[in-house]
Amino acid sequence: MAENSLDSLVSIAGLVSTQSTKTRVRIFRHELPPVLDNSAMCTELASLLVDIIFRTLSIYDDRGSRNAVDDLIAKALGDVLFMKNFAAALVQVMERQLKVQSHVGCYRLLRWSCLLLSRSQFATVSKNALCRVAATQAALLHIVVQRSFRERRACKQTFFNLFSQSPNIYKIYVEELKDGRIPYKDCPELIRLLLEFSSTSPSLFEQCKPTYLDMYVKTVLNAREKPTQVLCEAFYSLFTCMSHEDFQSIVVPSSVKMLKRNPEIVLESVGILLKSVNLDLSKYATEILLVVLPQARHADEGRRVGALAIVRSLSQKSSNPDVLEAMFNAVKAVIGGSEGRLAFPYQRIGMVNALQELSNAPEGKYVNGLSRAICVFLLTYYKDDGNEEVKLAILSAVASWAARSADAIQPDLVSFIASGLKEKEALRRGHLRCLRGICKNADAVLQVSSLLGPLVQLVKTGFTKAVQRLDGIYALLLVGKIAALDIKAEETVAKEKIWSLISQNEPSLVPISLASKLSTEDCMACVDLLEVLLVEHLRRVLDTFSVRLLLQLMIFLICHPSWDIRRMAYNATRKIITAAPQLSEDLLLEFINFLSVVGEKIYLSKTSDTEISVDPQVPFLPSVEVLVKALVLISSAAVAADPSSSVRVLFCSHHPCVVGTAKRDAVWRRLYKCLQTLGFDVIGIFSADVGNLSKGLLGPMGLMSANPLEQQAAISSLSTLMSITPRDTYIEFEKHLQNLPDRFSHDMLSENDVLVFHTPEGVLSNEQGVYVAESITAKNTKQAKGRFRMYEDQNDMDLIGSNHSVKREPASREVAGVGKKDTGKSTKKADKGKTAKEEARELLLKEEASIREKVQEIQKNLSLMLTALGEMAVANPVFAHSQLPSLVRFVDPLLRSPIVCEVAFETMVKLARCTAPPLCNWALDIATALRLIVTEEDRLVFDLIPSGGDEEANERPSLGLFERIINGMSVSCKSGPLPVDSFTFVFPIIERILLSSKKTRLHDDVLRIVYLHMDPLLPLPRLRMLSVLYHVLGVVPAYQASIAPALNELSLGLQPNEVAPALYGVYAKDVHVRMACLNAVKCIPAISSRSLPENVEVATSIWIALHDPEKSIAEAAEDIWDRYGHEFGTDYSGLFKALSHSNYNVRLAAAEALATALDENPDSIQESLSTLFSLYIRDAGFGDESVDSDWLGRQGIALALHSAADVLRTKDLPVVMTFLISRALADPNADVRGRMINAGILIIDKHGRENVSLLFPIFENYLNKTASDEEKYDLVREGVVIFTGALAKHLAKDDPKVHAVVEKLLDVLNTPSEAVQRAVSMCLSPLMQSKQDDAPALVTRLLDQLMKSDKYGERRGAAFGLAGVVKGFGISCLKKYGIVAVLREGLVDRNSAKCREGALLGFECLCETLGRLFEPYVIQMLPLLLVSFSDQVVAVRDASECAARAMMSQLSAQGVKLVLPSLLKGLEDKAWRTKQSSVQLLGAMAYCAPQQLSQCLPKIVPKLTEVLTDTHPKVQSAGQMALQQVGSVIKNPEIASLVPTLLMGLTDPNDYTKYSLDILLQTTFINSIDAPSLALLVPIVHRGLRERSAETKKKAAQIVGNMCSLVTEPKDMIPYIGLLLPEVKKVLVDPIPEVRSVAARALGSLIRGMGEENFQDLVPWLFDTLKSDNSNVERSGAAQGLSEVLAALGTVYFEHVLPDIIRNCSHQRASVRDGYLTLFKYLPRSLGIQFQNYLQQALPAILDGLADENESVRDAALGAGHVLVEHYATTSLPLLLPAVEDGIFNDNWRIRQSSVELLGDLLFKVAGTSGKALLEGGSDDEGASTEAQGRAIIEVLGRDKRNEVLAALYMVRTDVSLSVRQAALHVWKTIVANTPKTLKEIMPVLMNTLITSLASSSSERRQVAGRSLGELVRKLGERVLPLIIPILSKGLKDPNTGRRQLIEFG
Repeated sequence: MAENSLDSLVSIAGLVSTQSTKTRVRIFRHELPPVLDNSAMCTELASLLVDIIFRTLSIYDDRGSRNAVDDLIAKALGDVLFMKNFAAALVQVMERQLKVQSHVGCYRLLRWSCLLLSRSQFATVSKNALCRVAATQAALLHIVVQRSFRERRACKQTFFNLFSQSPNIYKIYVEELKDGRIPYKDCPELIRLLLEFSSTSPSLFEQCKPTYLDMYVKTVLNAREKPTQVLCEAFYSLFTCMSHEDFQSIVVPSSVKMLKRNPEIVLESVGILLKSVNLDLSKYATEILLVVLPQARHADEGRRVGALAIVRSLSQKSSNPDVLEAMFNAVKAVIGGSEGRLAFPYQRIGMVNALQELSNAPEGKYVNGLSRAICVFLLTYYKDDGNEEVKLAILSAVASWAARSADAIQPDLVSFIASGLKEKEALRRGHLRCLRGICKNADAVLQVSSLLGPLVQLVKTGFTKAVQRLDGIYALLLVGKIAALDIKAEETVAKEKIWSLISQNEPSLVPISLASKLSTEDCMACVDLLEVLLVEHLRRVLDTFSVRLLLQLMIFLICHPSWDIRRMAYNATRKIITAAPQLSEDLLLEFINFLSVVGEKIYLSKTSDTEISVDPQVPFLPSVEVLVKALVLISSAAVAADPSSSVRVLFCSHHPCVVGTAKRDAVWRRLYKCLQTLGFDVIGIFSADVGNLSKGLLGPMGLMSANPLEQQAAISSLSTLMSITPRDTYIEFEKHLQNLPDRFSHDMLSENDVLVFHTPEGVLSNEQGVYVAESITAKNTKQAKGRFRMYEDQNDMDLIGSNHSVKREPASREVAGVGKKDTGKSTKKADKGKTAKEEARELLLKEEASIREKVQEIQKNLSLMLTALGEMAVANPVFAHSQLPSLVRFVDPLLRSPIVCEVAFETMVKLARCTAPPLCNWALDIATALRLIVTEEDRLVFDLIPSGGDEEANERPSLGLFERIINGMSVSCKSGPLPVDSFTFVFPIIERILLSSKKTRLHDDVLRIVYLHMDPLLPLPRLRMLSVLYHVLGVVPAYQASIAPALNELSLGLQPNEVAPALYGVYAKDVHVRMACLNAVKCIPAISSRSLPENVEVATSIWIALHDPEKSIAEAAEDIWDRYGHEFGTDYSGLFKALSHSNYNVRLAAAEALATALDENPDSIQESLSTLFSLYIRDAGFGDESVDSDWLGRQGIALALHSAADVLRTKDLPVVMTFLISRALADPNADVRGRMINAGILIIDKHGRENVSLLFPIFENYLNKTASDEEKYDLVREGVVIFTGALAKHLAKDDPKVHAVVEKLLDVLNTPSEAVQRAVSMCLSPLMQSKQDDAPALVTRLLDQLMKSDKYGERRGAAFGLAGVVKGFGISCLKKYGIVAVLREGLVDRNSAKCREGALLGFECLCETLGRLFEPYVIQMLPLLLVSFSDQVVAVRDASECAARAMMSQLSAQGVKLVLPSLLKGLEDKAWRTKQSSVQLLGAMAYCAPQQLSQCLPKIVPKLTEVLTDTHPKVQSAGQMALQQVGSVIKNPEIASLVPTLLMGLTDPNDYTKYSLDILLQTTFINSIDAPSLALLVPIVHRGLRERSAETKKKAAQIVGNMCSLVTEPKDMIPYIGLLLPEVKKVLVDPIPEVRSVAARALGSLIRGMGEENFQDLVPWLFDTLKSDNSNVERSGAAQGLSEVLAALGTVYFEHVLPDIIRNCSHQRASVRDGYLTLFKYLPRSLGIQFQNYLQQALPAILDGLADENESVRDAALGAGHVLVEHYATTSLPLLLPAVEDGIFNDNWRIRQSSVELLGDLLFKVAGTSGKALLEGGSDDEGASTEAQGRAIIEVLGRDKRNEVLAALYMVRTDVSLSVRQAALHVWKTIVANTPKTLKEIMPVLMNTLITSLASSSSERRQVAGRSLGELVRKLGERVLPLIIPILSKGLKDPNTGRRQLIEFG
């Protein structure tokens, strides 16, 4: 079992690194836990599991996967072996991580270490190990704390959970820290965590406080080296909870001591301590201050800063006024010199700063007096000290204290400042800053209003002199503050015209370039200034200043790098917007501009290496976070002021600079939350105004902006809007799309525009790829006449034609010199040198530049729209899905665009991503295919679609594009059809595959997908679906069975206006397509309900179908016509159009339809005729000389005239005849001419009798005319003569004109055109009645011409003439005038080849014309014909071949019987020539009528095959030719293409039989097989069946089976049955089972395809073989064959023989029993589900067979049992299970063994396991099953039944027979996962079974039950008694005495 677990783990280990989160979760939640549950942990297992877990450390980054791993660790840590392995690996990895100082996986390691401590016994195992883990934890914490806030918080939570769950561990940690075993100085984060945790529980804190205080004092206050800031801060929780007692007794003494001894070490630490404690420090302030003051005046600045921080904390936290006064006095004393003179300025500054820090004292009345006193002291000190720096420090301190109390501002202070404002620059500025500090206190402002005069003066100088600008800013701030409170001051300011003065000198107030250089304090003053001006003096400011520039300054300050300035600017902005809401819109606009400038700078900084120049507006780049905060601030204010500004807010929140690398809508979500918190319903605002929002985003401020960043922001905003209000947004966007002028401009672009667009700047579009001459000044040209003359003389075309530059010879150096001088001269001179050609070129360049600009603009705008469309779709795929059809309509045409096709493709990919999942996973492939379909030629597309028989495609490792897509569609359709919009989206791909001209490998899958999408209520692309299905039906007729119902179903959803296109199927070439179309149309609701409105197009289509050449079509159309219920009318335009249709059947039907229509409306005949004639003239006029493309239309007109012959009236005849003579008979196309002649003849036949006098003159006139165009005249003359001949038969017999006509006809016979000669021949026959007298002469003349004429054409004409004459005089004339005799003589005339050829021509024409009447002569002439085949002259041989064809095509069945024997006899002739001739004649038999062909081919082909091995090469080649002729009449296209292969198989069977069979098997047969195909196939298959190779036999048998299902007529196959059946029978008893199986199926197919009547002896033979005593193999083959045959013969026949079969299963002969039981092994396979009905009858026979004494019979019965279980375990369980259960308790051990095996099979089938697990060794309790399989068994059997079955199975585990025991044990171990648990579950049933068995009459059964009970007690021991006793006590009440007795015994 452990081995199994190891194997499972090894296989799982390979999958752990998968990217799929689902797979990860499955592995750790469902695959690994069972391995842990079902197996004991061993070292290998533990180490492998640990390895698997640690593999996930750096890979798994999603929460789901991590939690799954953590849960598994928590579960596994219960095992000590795993825990040890895990702990060792964990410490090792943690220490390795510390070495490399990498943060990757640190948090996970900490989490796992906490799991190790909380979920296992690790903490109790070894203290040293725990210390080691804790030490590494501390070090890792140090790394993690430097990471993100979330990671820090997660770490804290993890440790808190650990300490909560295991308080002991917390105590251990504290102990170890105390003892110093966990080093914490370098990693103080652990202390911080421990302290934070303890502070959550007061009792715990009190308990541990002494320890922590001790640690603090030791490590921080008494440290030898300066402790780190982090270490000091780690004790923060201790400081906050510290008591006075601890502080006073422990901390202060240590601190004071160290501040005296080593102040540099502890200054910072004490500062942090004092800042953090929550105590009143009044008690300790003086003591600490006195120790610190020396440090405040120390030379080291660091110490001074540390000391001042302590002073600040002391002043802030001392509430006692006396203490503060004492502290002031202490400082004052030091300044006064109590500690010695303060010689250095820094010492004095330090003390002044200490005084300033005291100003942080808490509020109180005492502050007034104190501040006054300190200010007086400081003013005095100012006067005494001469150092400028000290003075500035004093001014700063004065400001701090004066701001604390207005009382401090005494007149002396004001006068002091007034005098200070006149000081030099630095001090003046100091005084201004001091004044600003004082004015922070609003009460103090009025007290300094007397300073207005000097301040105003300072403003004036400050804003006129750039040097004093900063003073001006400060002064203006103060003036503003005073003027805001004092009206008089306001008036003064106005009088002084301060505002206008400033706006003239500095309109931006503070230029950003200046602001960026100012200190933090000065910047804050700028913020103050802005606030004062825009809040207090708004009107003045708006009137005089550029608000834009002020707002730019404001944005600069909001985005300043300093946090203090930003914080102040945020507050100021809020106040400003509250005071002046109208500024919010402008502020947003300025912010957008600011973002654009920032964006450009970021772009430049990324793209260029050079240092970018400082932008005055953006001196430094703000971080994304700063921008986001600025946006939140501005937006909140703007939306509050004006809700309509939300569009700008949305736009800004998607600006790339603000979004940075976050998700598109991350900032928007954050902003939305802020606005929501402020109470703004942004969604509501958007929904109410989507129209304007969208317009704004699509306008010049958004998508159409010139700035790419703004375009991106607009696209992102639109995408977000799509997820808020999709419908309204999309409607606006769609309007914009539809009215997009660029879309129309794009379609209007010419090819030239596109060419110009693709040409680089400065090059003309017609120069691309061509050398362009450099401009050469006139001077140069003059100086180098010889060189450039030839260049100039060339015309432009030559220049363009030559693609190489003109070589410059090193001719004159001066040229180069002059050139150099020239470059420096003025351009005017150069201009003078320009030639006219150059000027024209420049003009063209300008023109092309403007075109290029126009196209670029179109490209830009369309690309933007496409990108936006794609992004919007992806943003809301569900909504986009519903709009896919309209979206595709916009994008599809642009895939072809030469300028935006790439962007259109990207958009198409995004649209494809909006299809329904999982189809959207194939988005890229789908979009690629759609692009190919839209842009490429069909060729490329079809190259990508694998064709049906394309074997190479199978070998390709990767699927093609279309295969991948169709696979994707199939996967997507597994759960049902695709949504209609997805289906419509991918339909073009389906359509293109199905429009292939041949069947592809994808056809089946694609059709399956199409059939799922037929719902009549959905808006499917029905017409395109219909059209494509018509096409498929035409290409692959085999699909008829599935496509026809699909067409019907599709038609159910068609609307009345879609009927006309649906009827296009009636114009198809194939009958079955037309029929399918009509059947489908019948299903259209409008047709079936007879409610279709009148429609010419519909009427035309049905009318044409009514006149279809195929009768069945016409009948079907009649039904539809009745339902249509309207008249056809007189609009024949559709019929005229159909006359030129590419399909002949349509042209023919249209002709008939037109004739019928004319018949119903005779008034329209004249007009229709003129239309036909004008159409003819049009078609004939356009025909190109070389390619006559319109001949089909002209042929259609001929057909129409032919059909309309009946309906023409007398008055129409002259018009028609004149048309025929003047136009049609001279048609360049022979086919059209022939048909026109036929039409004319028919018209004459119909109307000639009455109109002889009308027509004859027309013909005669023409014949008497002189010719203008000789060739044309000849053509027409022939036709007219034929017409005359046709008309002549209506003349009276004795009319002299007849003779003239006959003469003319005989003349025309010499025309070398077969069509003409045939027509003449037909015309001659009826005229012969008048020529009875001249008959001999006429015949002689023709025979003479036939035998002696020099020209072939004349001889052939004579032959046709002779045939016509003979037909006219009657068959008797052959003998009467000795025609046959003359022909016979001609044939044997050795001297004249012409005679022989002529005789053969005559023979051919007579055969053709007289048909079967001539058959008796044919048989006479046969020997002579044979001789002609071997004639020396080629022409004679050719003629004999034609004659043979004609002869064979007219033979009747009787004729064939007469001819064949003599030909076959000829094959046995010794003379090779005779043989050759016979072979050639046999080959000609391929041209027999189809019926005769199928009769003669089975005899011919074998003989021809024999001939192939003849000794004479010519006989061989004749045989080859003959077989090729047989091949040439094959109608099945698949076999026709294989003829060369099949002939190779016939010629060289040894080498090619197998190859031919392979090719045949690979071929997909779509069409049915005809007789000639069979004739070639059968010999090869016959040979294959007789081969020794099993593979070949198998293939041949397979083909036999397939053949009869493809044969058109079963009777075609009958002649071959006698040949094939014996061989198939032999293959059926082949030793190899697979071969037997194929042969059996072939037999089944033969009977199914051809009926039992053709196989009278087959079934008896099979039954006989089944009973034979021969080998087992033969019986098995017969059984298999019989099972297939019985399946083919149907259930009635099977029911008839079943009793006999069952009876023979218990036959006295073992071989018979064996044979019949074997039959049951194969019947389920062949009958399938039908056999289920006979199970009850068959089961007893099989069960009896299991106990048979003959081993082979038992094996047969068991095999049958296995097959039954295999097939019917799930469907017929109630039937099979009882039978098998009964068998388990049978007295016969063999039946028991078989029953256990069958039961096993049944249970394996139900549980879904193979049962093949090898269960070697291990205890009986270890099973290979899983809980899931156990559940499956309970589900299917029910718990009670399952318990019964398992109880029986458990009992036979201790059977007396070893083989039964082994079988039972195997089954038990395979299906029971946990034996003890299962035994508990089944105990009541098991005991019942055992008790019943112990009471059995069978001794064996009693013995088995006893052993089983013993085994049970041995296994479960004492545990079994509590279970058994209740069962036994209950059994004592049993009515059965035997059972009671046994129970008492038990």
